[in-house]
This record gives sequence, C-alpha cells and structure tokens, in this order.
Amino acid sequence: MKNVIMSELKIKPGENVTFAFTCSTPEKYFITEIRKNIDCVSGPCPFGDVHLYPLGLPRLNRTYIWDVKASTKAGLELKFSTSWLRQIKPGETCPDSVSYNINSCIDKAMVNIGTFCRNGSVSRIKLLGGVVMSLHLPWHLPLTTSGFNIANRASIKRLSIIESILNGESSITLMSPNYPLGFPEDELMTWQFVIPPNMRASVFFHNYSLSNCERKEERVEYYIPGSPSNPEVFKLSDSQPANIAGSFNMSLQGCDQDAQNPGILRLLFQVVVQHPQVDENVTHLVDLSKEKNVTVTIHSEGWPSHIPLMSEPICLICKDPRTCDRVLTLTSGAVYKISFLCKDLSRLRITAEKGIGCMDIRWCQRKIYSLSVPKAITRLPIRLHTFIWKLLATDMINIEITSPSLKLQQRVQEQRCNTSYGYSIVSATPETELNVGIFCPGGSIEKIQMRNNITISLNTFGKGFINGSVPQDLNMSFVPHIKDECIFTVSPNPKAKVYLQTPNWPHGLPPYVSISWFIVVPSKQTARLGFSEDRMGVACETGRAYVNIKEETLGAEEIVRREDELLPQPRNMLHSFWVNVSNCRPVDKTQLALQFWVTSADKQIDLGIILAVVAGAGVLTVIGLAVCCVKKKKKKTQNPMVGVYNSNVNTQMPGRKGLFGKERKNNESHVYAVIDDAVVYGHLLKESNGSVSPEVDVYRPFDGPIGSLPPSPPPFSFRKDIKRSSNTEEEPLPLTDTDQDTYTFAHQKSGQSENNGDANKKDKGDTSVPLLENKERDGLVE
Repeated sequence: MKNVIMSELKIKPGENVTFAFTCSTPEKYFITEIRKNIDCVSGPCPFGDVHLYPLGLPRLNRTYIWDVKASTKAGLELKFSTSWLRQIKPGETCPDSVSYNINSCIDKAMVNIGTFCRNGSVSRIKLLGGVVMSLHLPWHLPLTTSGFNIANRASIKRLSIIESILNGESSITLMSPNYPLGFPEDELMTWQFVIPPNMRASVFFHNYSLSNCERKEERVEYYIPGSPSNPEVFKLSDSQPANIAGSFNMSLQGCDQDAQNPGILRLLFQVVVQHPQVDENVTHLVDLSKEKNVTVTIHSEGWPSHIPLMSEPICLICKDPRTCDRVLTLTSGAVYKISFLCKDLSRLRITAEKGIGCMDIRWCQRKIYSLSVPKAITRLPIRLHTFIWKLLATDMINIEITSPSLKLQQRVQEQRCNTSYGYSIVSATPETELNVGIFCPGGSIEKIQMRNNITISLNTFGKGFINGSVPQDLNMSFVPHIKDECIFTVSPNPKAKVYLQTPNWPHGLPPYVSISWFIVVPSKQTARLGFSEDRMGVACETGRAYVNIKEETLGAEEIVRREDELLPQPRNMLHSFWVNVSNCRPVDKTQLALQFWVTSADKQIDLGIILAVVAGAGVLTVIGLAVCCVKKKKKKTQNPMVGVYNSNVNTQMPGRKGLFGKERKNNESHVYAVIDDAVVYGHLLKESNGSVSPEVDVYRPFDGPIGSLPPSPPPFSFRKDIKRSSNTEEEPLPLTDTDQDTYTFAHQKSGQSENNGDANKKDKGDTSVPLLENKERDGLVE
C-alpha cells in the first residue's frame, strides 16, 4: 500500500484507519478533535455521565466536542462532578490546561456562556435549547471521563442559569454571556448562589457597559430570602447589595436595543463570601455637617494604584447594612453612620482633601484657618494615610503658614523627622512647580510665606493619626503680595543645630527664583551661620546667582557672594539677620541647591568686663556713701547747734559696750552731746545773758557724774535720721572706727581757720570731719 503524507486526517464513524507520524514529537504540531452529535429532539437523550470515546487515541492535545440539540421547551442541565468549575476571562488559560467552553444554541443563534477551569464553585449550568460543549485536554493527561453529565429539565424561560456553591470564605468572578461582547438583546440571565446561612455575601461590579435601549430598561434583580421587597431592583451603576445572609439569586435583564446604534450590554462581577465580622453591628459616626469643601475616602492599602486581587480577603466599608464597597467616599455637609466588614482594619486607609480659597483679600486677610485633621476622621479606627489642603488664591494674594507652638523642622539628610507625621508643601503655578520641602513638627521654623497656589499634604508614618492622639499646630492665612517666591522665619532653639536648604532639593531652584530666610536672634543670644559647601555649585547661562547676608541693625554690613565666589566662612551673628538666595538661568546639568546651618547660644560676657563693672560699681558706692555723709553733715550744721566735747564721757553708740575693755567709769572714752538751741550749759548761759550764738560750737569738759549707760541721745528735733534707722531695726553707724581717739567737731564759718580743736587732737590720728571738707574743696566729693 502506498503511503500518503497529509497535514489533516478525518476518520468517520465505522472506518478503521492506520496512520503514523514522521516526526518524533507530534504533540507539538498536531491535535485531535473528537466531535459527537446528540439529538434530543427526534429521539431520547443519552442522559448520565459523558465518557471520553474512543479509547486508544494517540498522545496528542485533544478537544472533545458534544453538540446536543434540544427543544427550547425543554432545557438541558450540565451537572459537574465534585471538582466543579471556575469561569475565566477570554484569553486566560487554566493552570492544568483543562478547560470547558460552553455555548447555548437558540434556533440558529449561538451564545457563548463562558470558558471554565476545573476546581471552582460552579456546580450546574442550565441552558435553554441545545448546547455545544467543548473539553480541551493536554496530550499528557490520560483522562477517561468528561467530568459532567447531561440531564433533561423543563424549560427555564431564560437564556441560562448558573449555580455556584460557595462554602466557607471564598470569592467567585463571573461574566455575562458573550463577554466582552454584547449580551443578547432583551434576554434574561440568572446566577444562583448557594451560601451557608451563617456566612455573608457581597456583590461587586468591576466592569460593565450599557446598550442603547428603545424599550424597557437594563437592570439587575436580586431575590433574597427574607427580604420584604423581592425582587430588589438595581441599576448597573448602583452600589450592589452587600452583607447578604445566606443564599440568593441575581438576574441580568436586557432591553430592546436601538437597531441603528445598539451598543453593548456586558458585565463582569465578583461575589465575596465572608464570616460575619465581630464588630459588624458597630457603627461609627462621621459628622461632616460643619465642614466645607471636604471629601473623605476610605479604601484599602495601596489604592488606587494597587487593586487587591479578587482572590484576596477583602475589607468592606458600609454606609448601611446592605450598601458596602471596597472604597467609600464621604463628602462634607452630611452625617454618616458607617461600619466595617473586615478582619484586619490595619489594611484600610483614609485619604481626605479640603479646599480653601480667597479671591478678594479684603474678605480673608485677617482670617486664620486651622490646618488640622477633623476629629470626625481621627476618631475612626482607621489609619489616616494623607490629608491634603489645596490653598487657592489670585496672583496678588499670598499664603502664610504658621506653627505657633510646635514650630516646623525641615527634613534633610542630617536632620531626620522622628514624628508620626509630616507635611509636604508644594507651590504650583501654571508654568512651574516648586517643591518647598517636607516639614515635621518640633523644629525652629515659625512661619513660611509663599506665592501662588499651595498644596499641603499631611502624610503619616507608622500608626499615624489613630484615635486623634497626635497634637496638631498648623495655621494658614492669606496675606498681601511678597516679592520673594518663599520667605521662612526661623527662631533657632539654643544649643540646637538647625539645617535649612533651598526648595526643589536636590534638583535645584527654578531659574530666577528668589528665596529668603529671616533668622531671629534674641538680644541675649548670639547665632552662628555656616554653609555646608564652599561654593553654590551652579554655572549661570544668563544673569547671576547671589547669596546675600545682612543683619537687622543700623549700619550693618551686607555680605554678598556670586556663584563664582567662595561662600562665607562660618561667622557669628549678634543680631537677627537675613539670608537670601537668588538664582540665575543655569547652564545645563548644573543646579543651585544650597544648604546652610544655624546654631544659637547665650551670649558670653568677658570676665575682665565683669571685674571692671564690679570694680566700677564699688567705686561709685564708696563715692556715694561719702557724698551722703557730707550732705548729711551739711544738713545738720545748718541748724544753730552748740556742741560740748567731754573727754570723760564714752562716745560709743548703744549696744556696742562689749567693744570696750574697761568699765565706763574708769575708761577714757568721750561723749559728744548736742544741745538744743535755747539750752546752754554752765557759764555759757550766764555770759550770753540767756542768748545763744548760733554760729559757734563750744566744746567743754563734762563735769557731771559718769554712769554705766551711754550718753543720752539728742533731743527729738535733732534725731530724724536716728529715728528713721530705728524703725528699720538697724543700729546707727558709729561715728568713728577708732573708739578711743579724741575728736573736735566744729561748724566753721566762711573763712574761719581750720585749726580749731587741734590742741584736742593730741597724738591721735587725724580723722576729723574737716578733712572731708578739705576733700570737698579739692573736688573729690560733689
């Protein structure tokens, strides 16, 4: 027999054919297709398990096709074995390369129900009319059974019914027939979900489109046992039911489409089954009724760039017991009661946004806005991921940010943030965007003034704002126009090293941008300024780049450096000062990115200065005491007094008796007594005939008896100073430091000789009061 080489071989029923392959690996190039026609219209259907015949086929990839014809009045049911099926999207493949493709035949129309893999939850598929069933097997898998059987059922009055049994926590993804092409016009499709009564199911629509309807309306209907309003009707655009207890049915209803422009109705959805959550009945009140221009979004971690896989356990946020979703957005002006269906709330995040604008400075210049996260958000058991403030103003209105108590710290390489949150500040115009930097609380920056529109993003680290336990201290106000792009006000903490750097670090300032820092130096402190690099590191194509430093004091010298000059060496600043950085248009690949540091400490006073001040104060004190003595003497001698000096009377002041070695009757101490104007002792009264010369003080020995007490004090009219001292419980100063010296006291007339009383001085030291008068004349005492 002659050998015939062919690329395709067809073997009909009853034929016996022998063939061979000319290659060693035919499974790479050939497939086997086995087609069987079953007529359930004119004759009985072979109900029961479907076997894989014929046996002994070559080891090639195989496709079994069963074309079952049936009347639309009698539906067919495909029942799958215990492995069940899982629907996949068009173009996807099954892990074991075993797949089922099911098509429904209505009259002459073919509708693709879907492609399925083994090991899923689809247990039965009921079809209206005939069915074309395909099973694709790999060449190495020696299967003998198809894994399903065929049963005859009464008409189901719809295109198809797919039954899915979900045991335990699981999820299933299903698609409308013909997906991603259009669902048949004006057809009805039902999915039955068998779920244990102690579980909860939620439905999510991930992708859908609507056709153009002429009559009726496309909708989704739910039949939920125990619901008072069965069927519950939803639009495809609505949030679908969630937290459903037990089994339920879901149906997709098409419409009569526009013949000219029918459009496409299609749906891809997911059903998630979970255990009831411990706190599913716990509601959280979110009161946004007093907020303005605020939106709050609660979502899974990584949203929206990362969408959790459908197979992953999900967290649901519910506005009411039956309206839940993976993402929930709340808006200001309303009060919400939300709950969570989630085992691990740490997988959820909050992202919020608030807009503040000013179009007329007259209405908003004096108003201070608090940039704090509303308590309605911080009280939720969800971590705040980001809170964004969008600050909008016209060209001539600028924005000022202050942190009165906490102050701000700029995050740089040498100065990391150790707080649970930080602020990212970006200044934006239609032409350029300036990334001012990242700042966290607990620093030295009191104020930042910026032009243009500003976006401030509060980003949390670690646990962030949970239960509102983190203090916040950031305010904003609108201010008139400023000349610089940005102005920082910095008050360095003593003994702390503050690092500051230009915005857009490390990419450099935009061309022709000017940034200023005002460093506050208190009067009792001194600051030290230094730059991290020797040069600016920029080459200018047009214009010049400058660094200007100037203290805020009269006549202060301004330090100016260009981009081609060395930056100043570290220097001490005794007053508050400005640092300004102005950019040029840099040449390619060079950027102006500058960093500097400031330290602050208490002023140190020189020891020599301290000693000089103390010595000067001592001299002034001595001179002051001398002046007081002279003035007091002069004041007393202006009164017409007569003084008597007695060498036998003790001159010690009261309370100083212990300083003497002898008894008062035996020592040679003296007494100084002051006599009233009208009183004259002894012969003086007789010689003057009862009158007293007010200009002469006469000193005579006192001849009376000497007692054990000190002499009597002067009369009251002459004791004003002594009485004043006694009121303060202080002893009067002694008249002299030499207790046994002899003194002569005299009130000298103008031109009178200074030798009065010299005979009484004897050999003692010359410490009489007239010596002070000599000093007075010499100009030593004023």
